[in-house]
Amino acid sequence: MNTGETPDSDILIKINSNSADKIFSELYGENNIESARRRYAALINEMQNGSFPEAELRYAERGSSGNLRVFSAPGRTELVGNHTDHNRGKVLAASVQLDCIAIVQKRNDNIVFLRSEGFPDVKVKLTDVNGAPDLQPKPEEKETTAAIIRGIAAELNRRGRSTGGFSANAASGVFPGSGLSSSAAIEVLIGRIFDSLYNHGKPGLTSLEIAQIGQIAENIHFGKPCGLMDQTACSTGGAVAIDFKDVNNPLVTQVNFDLSAAGYALCVVNTGGSHADLTADYAAIPKEMKSVAAFFNKQVLRELDKETVLSRAAEIRKEKGDRALLRSFHFFDENTRVDVMTKALTDMESTAATTAKQEVLNRFMDLANESGDSSWELLQNVYTSANPESQGVSIALALSRDFFRRKNLRGVCRVHGGGFAGTIQAYVPLDAVNEYRANMEAVFGEGAVTPLRIRSVGAVELVF
Repeated sequence: MNTGETPDSDILIKINSNSADKIFSELYGENNIESARRRYAALINEMQNGSFPEAELRYAERGSSGNLRVFSAPGRTELVGNHTDHNRGKVLAASVQLDCIAIVQKRNDNIVFLRSEGFPDVKVKLTDVNGAPDLQPKPEEKETTAAIIRGIAAELNRRGRSTGGFSANAASGVFPGSGLSSSAAIEVLIGRIFDSLYNHGKPGLTSLEIAQIGQIAENIHFGKPCGLMDQTACSTGGAVAIDFKDVNNPLVTQVNFDLSAAGYALCVVNTGGSHADLTADYAAIPKEMKSVAAFFNKQVLRELDKETVLSRAAEIRKEKGDRALLRSFHFFDENTRVDVMTKALTDMESTAATTAKQEVLNRFMDLANESGDSSWELLQNVYTSANPESQGVSIALALSRDFFRRKNLRGVCRVHGGGFAGTIQAYVPLDAVNEYRANMEAVFGEGAVTPLRIRSVGAVELVF
């Protein structure tokens, strides 16, 4: 997909062009071209008709560098590899059509102003009163979007890349708490904006570099010890198998994943739970896994194998606790599933016989269900122990299992994303999607079920 600048005076014309149709079809599917056009045009109009704060456009650089620019970054769905990346494990994930978009104007005052629909405005000054870079972590910004912006700028500068101010009018179709990584989508979006605006003439950062920069900002400035899977999938595009054994140089392999061709819809079900106040739950997972590694004087579980851990299970229980041991079992089993499921996708692509394809698909789906069971039973991230009365994810899984059983259907359901609240993922036969949707939305409300489409393009500047 091309990148570059689009003149302000022409941008709305270009949004309605045949070239825009091609881009929107690639990102969102042919049936969603017109809705995508309206979505982008609405943000552009807000920046041109006075709805956007005039004060934040006053410092725009004029001339070619002051033109409106258009960016998009997708959310992601994890197919297998739940909570393995932070211990240098393996993941199979894919970017989806639900994305964060931004209409951006470069400015000359080293201030980033971000307006995002449904959220408070964010304003970050990247320099101090003397004009020197002001990019150190700030306690008052912890767990805020301002921390992410400052952290990304800091890491870009550390890598020798230029940064500066911009004003952005953004909107996210990656609903918070969905397990589709709305935070990672924003991170790689901001990283791509900075790099495109301020490093003209230099080779663009790779998708992996953009992902790493977002992760570092989230770890150090935002204060959440996340792994690298979410950012990598959002930044890269398509379905990807990622091996984090070498955390500084993960192995990223593109694979084909087309459930619709196999007769299934990939859906997420939003249970309505919030991910707010769950940072401690998320942090406990890598901490406990690493505590088992530390028992053997290792840093992460990837440096061990399951047999070694089993041989000292009684001692680990006593010293590190039962949950830490169970979570280590999940890690080892999940890593194995990633390899087998990735091979299954490769086999499906290369197998011509319909019966053989179905056998491989069935194996893939059985393993996807095993992954979900492991998250529920061993990883224990389906609900928070701090609030056991709230178990929307558990209810969604139970209802899905019951639906498939009653209808005598082969399907998949598993916790989606970080867990504890939010969404589940389901593979539903295409001819049963409407009935499945009706069953789930009767409990979780209208619009709770969203079919996903794998998107081939990661974080990118769009040029029409």
